[in-house]
Order: sequence, then structure tokens, then C-alpha cells
Amino acid sequence: MALISPTVLALRRDPRLLKLPPYLSALLILVGVVWLCLLPLNEYSRHTYISENALLPGQVHTYFGGSEQNVFNAYKYEVKELAGKPQDEISNKLGEIFKSAGLRSARQKYEYQAAGITYTGENVYAILHAPRGDATEAIVLVAAWTNMDGELNQNGVALTMELARYFKRWSLWSKDIIILITADSRAGPQAWVDAYHDEHISPSVAPLPIKSGALQGVVVVDNALDHHFESIHIVYDGINGQLPNLDLFNTAVSIASGQLGMRVALQRMWKHDDSYRERLQTMLRGMVRQGLGHSSGPHSSFIPYHVDAITLQAVGEGGQDDMAMGRCIESIFRSLNNLLEHFHQSFFFYLLMQADRFVSIGTYLPSAMLVAVNFTIMAIALWIRSGRPPAPKLATTMPEKSSKPEVDVIQKDGMTAIVPKETITIHERQMFIPVSLVVSLHFLGVIPLYIFNNSAFETLPYYFLLFTMVNLVLPTALATFIHHQASLTPQQYLLLHSFSLLLLGMFLATLATLNFSLSLFVGLLSAPLSFIGNPFSGSVEPKDVFPSQLRKTTSSIALQLVSPPVVVSAVCYFWGTNVGEMLAEAAFGWKVNGLWMQVIVWCVWWPAWLAGSVLVSPVL
Repeated sequence: MALISPTVLALRRDPRLLKLPPYLSALLILVGVVWLCLLPLNEYSRHTYISENALLPGQVHTYFGGSEQNVFNAYKYEVKELAGKPQDEISNKLGEIFKSAGLRSARQKYEYQAAGITYTGENVYAILHAPRGDATEAIVLVAAWTNMDGELNQNGVALTMELARYFKRWSLWSKDIIILITADSRAGPQAWVDAYHDEHISPSVAPLPIKSGALQGVVVVDNALDHHFESIHIVYDGINGQLPNLDLFNTAVSIASGQLGMRVALQRMWKHDDSYRERLQTMLRGMVRQGLGHSSGPHSSFIPYHVDAITLQAVGEGGQDDMAMGRCIESIFRSLNNLLEHFHQSFFFYLLMQADRFVSIGTYLPSAMLVAVNFTIMAIALWIRSGRPPAPKLATTMPEKSSKPEVDVIQKDGMTAIVPKETITIHERQMFIPVSLVVSLHFLGVIPLYIFNNSAFETLPYYFLLFTMVNLVLPTALATFIHHQASLTPQQYLLLHSFSLLLLGMFLATLATLNFSLSLFVGLLSAPLSFIGNPFSGSVEPKDVFPSQLRKTTSSIALQLVSPPVVVSAVCYFWGTNVGEMLAEAAFGWKVNGLWMQVIVWCVWWPAWLAGSVLVSPVL
């Protein structure tokens, strides 16, 4: 005889189990945050290393310097004289310089429209055909006429032109070298790389007259200083949080710091003392940039095409001159010239906390996954609760605590089992209206997505203010409309909450593998949605599903504080920028760079927030 305790068998139907999910979800969120804070420790991070042995960074002797300084000064003077001149005059002069260096040059006009602003310019580029190659592969050296801060990239453009002349004298190249001078740091590179891959859909972006082979790597030079610099700031963030292969970053660090003795900075951390605080701050800055997903330099436009790219930016005031920057670029190009195949061996998903320390995706991914799973757990708990019938009326005399549950004794094949009697029935779930509401709310996100990506710059602040005001009353209006038109049952309210959290958890778990930082930030800001309403009970009584008026008001205020419009306004205030400028930047990314961060905000996060707010909003 198998003696199994009926209490154990009945445990799975114990209504007290449904009180555990909120605590389990809170624990998962807490563990996810603690996990993230542990990453800067030595036990969870590791030193960077070169995976591609063929690169051999820093193993060659560089020759750039000496008499090249005089030619560089001449080019620098030419660039200074061209500042403020019409675009045609600038392009003509750059073309003449490339021609005098023995290179074949071409030009490309482009024009974009975003937020009512016209972005127009002309790119000038030249191709150095490899003496020992077959034009199947190429590496690109880029300098924008104006950098991301809108300053004239005087030294960067002059150094790029001098390097083009210098590279022409060498016969060791096995890959073509493309020298690209873009009119700006955002639209110009995007127009050129789109046209290079025949992906430009705008008739205002001209095709490229000449091309080379597949792009293997890109290095961007940014030096707008009029004095010697102190260190090199490596910018590596791509569009939508994509990153270049870690080998390219490690190659630049190894050459700059190891071979040439330069200081290397990243994420605008100019002074890094390798402390826990500095590591954590660097990592969080990188996560913020990755979460925003916007262009951080000319290199960002290349990364979505699986072309690894970085920007070398001269910063500070010190003892390093432009010849040192030239030797650094020469050594990097010599390493890229050694590549036998495209970058593939190292990491594409990582978090950097200093120039020589990183965390791979296998270590940091659980942090965002734990936050996303909390929504799934709460959705499952709500689903189970929605199938339970209303609790029976309590008798005047409560049953004794010592009473045992009714059981059945089942005998089969000489074995005996004791199981509890079926005492709980499952009610049929009415899912049509909750599913329709959740889908409708997600489609409603198309409205702010369209408005903010297609409005003029002057009107964006007013539209955002109007949307914020509407967002304050929209949950109450929708709750009132649903109450009078559909008259949802307690079960349907539970299903509405369940489906909303289920979709949110599914979206964030998928997003975590593509943009870890955006998934984690949205998950943490959406965490209150898991805990709105009363604590879980085992029934579906209206008094348990519908919070009191005080709880509704408190929950509504709490949710408004973490609503997308309020968070966007708080971020703009913290960064000291205008909401209109941020929205215009996002619109530019949407139109030109293919930025999809707005889709996550307005079609995933905002609908989930709206569904949760409807559940706790007072009905008029």
C-alpha cells in the first residue's frame, strides 16, 4: 500500500499558494538588480583579449611622422580656409586633394527630411585600390566635416587626407582602402553606407558612382582640438544598441595604450581609477547609450550592416600630437589588413566597464530575464485565479481547523493510492473582450508613434504637452467607457491584467537578447504593473478584484509617476535638454537611421502601462 498524505496531494489546490506570486515577482526583480550591481566585481567580469590571432595588433613598426607633419599642416590650413564656404566649393577642393594624391574620387549628394528639418550635404570619397588585392574587400577611413558636437573637425579631416596620401605610397595593402569625408556626422555616413549596399530608398540620396568590395572594418577620426590632446576616447555604440565586434575595440586599445602609450577612455569617463564605483558608472553609461540606441558618431551607421566600426576621438589637453594619432590609425589599418575573414570570433554582445574589462552576454543576460520573467509569473497566477469560482458563503460556525479533507481511496493492480476528492471546479473563461481590449490598446500606441515621428520640430513640444495632459485623464476615461459599455466581470478584469502582463513579459524577454539595456530599463519602470490592486486571494470575489477607492487613487498616482511621458520629461530635465530636441532626435533616428526604440516605448511599454492604469482608475 502506498501511503500518501492527502494534505500533500491537496496542496496544489490550496488557495494560499496564489498569495506567493507577488512575493516571488518582487524577489526576481530584486535579484535582477543585485545581479547587475555585481557585474563590476572581478569575480563576474574578465579582462579583454584578442580572439582573432591574425590581427597581431601592435606588432608592426609605424612610420607615420617626420616630414608628414609639414603636409598635415598644409592640409590643416586648407581645411581652415574652407570653413564656412559653400558645399560645392568644399567638395571641389577635397576632390582635387584626392586627385593630387593619385586616388580616384567621387561625390554623393543626399537630402533627408525629419521633424520638418532638411538635412542636406555632399559626401566626398576616394578609393585606394590594393596593390596585392582583388578588390573583394575594403576597409574605410572616415572623417566628418563637422563632428557630433557640431564643431569643425579640422585636424581629423586634415589627418585623414594626409593618411590617404601616405597609404598610397605603400604596396603592402591586400584590401582596398576607402577614404570618406562626410558633410556631417549623422546623415552623411548613413546616406553613404546605405548607397554602398544599395539600400537607399529615398530618391534624394544619390547612388555611388564607384565602389569596392565588402567592408571589413571602419575607423572614424574625430579631432576638433586646436592643441595637443591627452587621451583617445573610443566611441563604439551603434544604432539600436548594436555593438561592433569586441576584437576591433580591443585592437584599438592594445595599439593606443600598449604600443603608443596613450591613455584610452570610454563612455566619457575621463578619469578612471579602476574602482567599483567607476566601473559601475562606466557600465551604466554604456547601458544608457545602448538603451537609447541613437547614433553616437559616424561609425554607428555602419554597424547595422554588420560592418564593425569605431570612432577615435581626441580629448583633453596633453602631450599627444596628431602624428601620434596618425601612427595609431596606421597600426590599426595594418592589423585590419591582416584579417583573413570577417570579424566573427569575439563577442558582439558585451558590457564594457573600462578599456580592458568586460562582461559577456552569458553573464549579464539573466539580470534582464529575471525582471521579464516576473511579469510572466504574475500573468500565470492571474490566469489561474481567473478560473476559480467565487468563494462560498461562510457559515456562521467555522469548521474546526483539525478537520481533514475528504479523500478517495483508489486501488489498481494491487496498489492503493489516497487522493483528495475533486472539490474545486474551473469556470469557463470569457476571453474575447479582454483579448480585444489588450490588442486595441497596443494598436493605440501607433497614434503617438506616428505623431512624434512625423510632426515639425516647432510643434513637437506642444504635441507632447497635449499628449501628457490627455494621458492623465485617459485611463479614467477608458475605465468609465469600459464599465458602462462592456460591464466587465471580475474574471474579465483578471484576464485583462493577465494578458497585458503576459505580452509585456514576452516582449521584454525577446528584446533582452537584442537590446539588453532597453529591456531592463523598461522592465524596471514597468515593475509596479505587477503589484497593482489587492494582494492575491483564492477567489474571484468582486471585493477582492476591485480595489477600494483609496487604493485606486493611490495606485493611479503611483502609475502616473512612472508613465512614459513623465519619464521622458524627467530624463530631459536631468540631461538639461528640451523635450522637443529629444523628440526631434528620435524622429531623425526613425527616418534616417532606422531607430526602433520608439516602437518599444509607444507600442509595448505605454499600452502595458495604460492597461494597468485602466484597472485601477476610478470609474465616473
